[in-house]
Amino acid sequence: MNGTTRKWAIRLAVAAIVIAAILIARYYLTRDGLGEGIASGNGRIEATEIDIAAKAPGRVRKILVDEGDEVKAGQLLATIDTDTLQAQRAQAQAQVQAALSTVTSAQMQVTQAESQRSAAQAQLRQRQADLEAARRHLVRSTALASEGATPRQEQEDDHTRLQNAQAGVDAAKAQIAAIDATIATARAQAAGAQDNVSAAQALVRQVDANITDAQLRAPRDGRVQYRIAEPGEVVGGGGKVLNLIDLNDVYLTFFLPEEAAGRVALGDEARLVLDAAPDSVIPARISFVADVAQFTPKTVETKNEREKLMFRVRATIDPKLLAKIRKIVKSGMPGMAYVRTDHDKPWPAKLALTPFK
Repeated sequence: MNGTTRKWAIRLAVAAIVIAAILIARYYLTRDGLGEGIASGNGRIEATEIDIAAKAPGRVRKILVDEGDEVKAGQLLATIDTDTLQAQRAQAQAQVQAALSTVTSAQMQVTQAESQRSAAQAQLRQRQADLEAARRHLVRSTALASEGATPRQEQEDDHTRLQNAQAGVDAAKAQIAAIDATIATARAQAAGAQDNVSAAQALVRQVDANITDAQLRAPRDGRVQYRIAEPGEVVGGGGKVLNLIDLNDVYLTFFLPEEAAGRVALGDEARLVLDAAPDSVIPARISFVADVAQFTPKTVETKNEREKLMFRVRATIDPKLLAKIRKIVKSGMPGMAYVRTDHDKPWPAKLALTPFK
């Protein structure tokens, strides 16, 4: 073999080695050394964030937790000053008492007027009895006068008494009508006063609700991530005081190429390996697959461009497991997520689940 042939042979051998190395590297880089049927993506641990905010403007009086503290649902976290609200409540309570006094007074007027009406009705009955007696006397005196048994003057006197009795009846009826009007007015005043009581009581309940809202409590179990405000600071309506993360809703968001994302479905098993705990394999489930690609070129025409399509995927960790591994899993930690694009393929030994106690 001459020198030229030997040189070309060496060149071909080197080229073959380089090509083989590239192919091997590409295979392991794309498959993480796990073979066909396994896809992966890197991402960070995230958790649902909850802002603890003031409903109404006010000054922060106390903050009872620090960053990193774990809190339980319903736990008091901070308080907003309620001096103004307490003054409003006292004013509203005074309005309630004033309205109740007005109701009592109106009801007393109704009772008094009803008593007067009873007396007026009794008087009307007496006047009606007098009228009936006067009518009988007039009939009798008229008959006697026509027979000449009694003078005409007696008949005329009986007629006058009849007219007086009729006037008495009319006066008694008018008195009852006036009393009825008084009763109606008093009852209307009592109803209006009762409405004022209801309005004032509603205002008290509203102020009480605002006072309750000034007690900022945890809506669910979680961990304090940030103290956004400090005692003494004034916050506006909706102003954030604390930021929590929900310890029962933790997931890792990562991206998969179009081909792999198309083979992943909700509920599929995933396995996570965090950079901070490389020897621990954490089970998870696919809880979200985006229906819109990320990093999409404006025009997708070639196969190479189509391969650039990436879909956001979320793998959620079971809350019961989270209770055991909270010291390992923390928001913001980077890690890798692995999914099977071939569901008949068993998980490799490298991704065997770690037993957590």
